[in-house]
Order: sequence, then C-alpha cells, then structure tokens
Amino acid sequence: MKNSGEKIFIAGASGMVGSAILRILRKRKLKNKKEIDPVLIPTRKELDLTNSVDVDQWFKKNQPRIVIIAAAKVGGIYANFSKPADFILENIKIQTNLIESSFRNKVKRLLFLGSSCIYPKYSRQPIKEEYLLQGGLESTNEAYAIAKISGIKLCESFRTQYGFDAISLMPTNLYGPNDNYDENNSHVMASLIKKICNAKKNSEKSVICWGSGDPLREFMHVDDLARGVLFALENWFPDDIKSPRYNNGMPLNFLNIGSGEEISIRDLSKLICRLVKYQGEIIWDSSKPDGTPRKLLDSSRIKSLGWKTKITLEDGIKKTISEFL
Repeated sequence: MKNSGEKIFIAGASGMVGSAILRILRKRKLKNKKEIDPVLIPTRKELDLTNSVDVDQWFKKNQPRIVIIAAAKVGGIYANFSKPADFILENIKIQTNLIESSFRNKVKRLLFLGSSCIYPKYSRQPIKEEYLLQGGLESTNEAYAIAKISGIKLCESFRTQYGFDAISLMPTNLYGPNDNYDENNSHVMASLIKKICNAKKNSEKSVICWGSGDPLREFMHVDDLARGVLFALENWFPDDIKSPRYNNGMPLNFLNIGSGEEISIRDLSKLICRLVKYQGEIIWDSSKPDGTPRKLLDSSRIKSLGWKTKITLEDGIKKTISEFL
C-alpha cells in the first residue's frame, strides 16, 4: 500500500470507521507529499452493497486491488435486540457480496472488520482468538455477532480453499468522530456523551442510564483502529512463518485489536461528567439490560507485530466531546 498505485476500496467510507481510515490515508499523503493509492469511496446511492449484481458489476468496472470492509449495519443494545432480522440479514448480504466479488475480480488483499461481540458472553478474560465459538453469545446482539462470525469464517474459508488473501480484525468498543448519536441506535460511549452533554446544556439535575453501571468495557479511539487497519494490511501476512499463530501452530486469519484497558460503565459516566463539568446525578435503570458483564480483548498478537494504541481514553473522550458539541 505504500505508493504502489493500487486502487483501494473502502466499503463504508461514510461511517465512523471508514471515514477514519480515509482520514489516515489523506494525512499520509500530506505528510509524504506523494500521491497515495487511488481511493474508491462510492456513496450508498452509487453502490447498493446489499445487491450482489450491483456489487459485482461495480467491481468489474472499477477493479479495486485492496478492499477494506468497514461497511455494516450497527447499533446499540436496543437496536440489536428489537431488529435482529435486519442485523443478521443486511450484514450477511453486505459482507458476502463484497468478499465474493473481491475473490471473483482478483483483489490482491482484503481486510474484513468484525467485532468483539463475536465472543461468548461469559468468555474467559482477557479474550483470546481461540475462544471464538467456545460458548453462547450475548442474546441482545446475537444476530449481529452471528453475521460477523460468518464473515470471519468466509474469509478464512476462501484463504483455505483458494489461497485468497483475506484477513480480519476484531476491534474492541470504538468511539470518536462521526459516531452515531441516535437515541435508539447509539453505542454506550456515544449515548453517555450525548445524555450528559445535553443535561449540562439544559441544566438538568439528573441523567437516566441503562443497566446497573457495573459491566466492564474496553474502549479504543477510532483513529487508533484506522492506523491498525493500515498496519495490518502492510505488515501482517498469516502464511508467514513469523506471523501470529494459534497455540496449536495453525495460522491465525483474524486478530483482536484493542487498547488493553477497561473501565466500568459507571466510572466511564463519572469521567464524562468530570470532563463536561456536569454535577448532576446519574440514575441507573436496572430494569434495562447490562449486556455482557465483562469484555476485554487480548490484543497481544497484533502488538507483537509492532502495533499499539496512541490515544489515551481521557484524551480521546475530550476530543470526542469537543467534536460532539
């Protein structure tokens, strides 16, 4: 990817992750004062990723050589739990169309982005790649998780059967610019930032948050993930003997990627309150679901290749609050 002249297709370039990857690529161009690889970022009107015929025709016409799949239907606990059919169907369509068309049209490298929700609800901690499919999933996002697991296994199967160079990364919980702040579809970080910032603005005495506040979560700024995506494409080759492997010595086709630090939702709300100088009360609605009690990824394998996060949680939240406001 370093000034190779290959076309890069970012599927989902308008979303939080895709737009972060695009930002990193543009920063690289300015820093190096050289032309970066041509980046293809079709809009939803220009390309319907759920339509297999449209996707295949687009690939034949545009001939991308590097594909990054950051496109997905995403949402928080309420959205996942209330619309499971939408989450499993749309995500399976999008990723299957992109992976299959990439293979058919001789894409050189493909990177698929999964999610940490693929792991069992009561997985051992920190979560290693080996723990996939070793237990039941969290019911509130089971449909989304099953779709993502299907994407990982499809990439893995194409590599095994055809030698297709497809890799996958499993990010932890993300936050940052271009996040979704919709009241019913946002994830926990965006939801807390919006609620607390609005309460401060409107001089409200309290904020009601879902669950008990006890679950532990790991967070990573989306710009760190974007750097990780490009790092993996340029430095991680699963068939290389020096690349990370399962404990049994078999090649690993997907890697966890996270900050390695966790915080309770209760302490996260306190941190956001401190940063926005909100002095009201946080009221926890324990009638609402908590989700998985703890979810900390073991990202030691990608770190062994030389990647690490650069943005601390407090600095990242400060920046995100500023952007939200």
